Amino acid sequence: MNKNERVILRFLIAAVSVYVAGIILPGVHIANLWIAMVVSAFIGLFNAFLRPILILLTIPVTLLTLGLFLVVINGFIVYLSQLIVPGFDISSFLMAVLFSLLLSFFILVGERIFGLRNQS
Repeated sequence: MNKNERVILRFLIAAVSVYVAGIILPGVHIANLWIAMVVSAFIGLFNAFLRPILILLTIPVTLLTLGLFLVVINGFIVYLSQLIVPGFDISSFLMAVLFSLLLSFFILVGERIFGLRNQS
């Protein structure tokens, strides 16, 4: 599998994971699979550009919480995505954090199933 196919497959895994996590969690509403794809794209962009800046700015808090504050940063990125994408609604910040945890788990499983992540 070449690099472009891997990128597309990872994006599709993320989009389906967003959609399934939205179905499972009661405080999350995703209008359709297309919205899930847009949400997945925004989360990916925020993770690429905004997350490193947030991590750098919150190093003291992250060290004090032994890295658990990174979960809050992930929840913030999801919550920020729901502010931008119409058709993607989250009832509370806590639900955004739970959504980010569930999303990470589904992406991990999907990448393992398709062999995109090393087993070690």
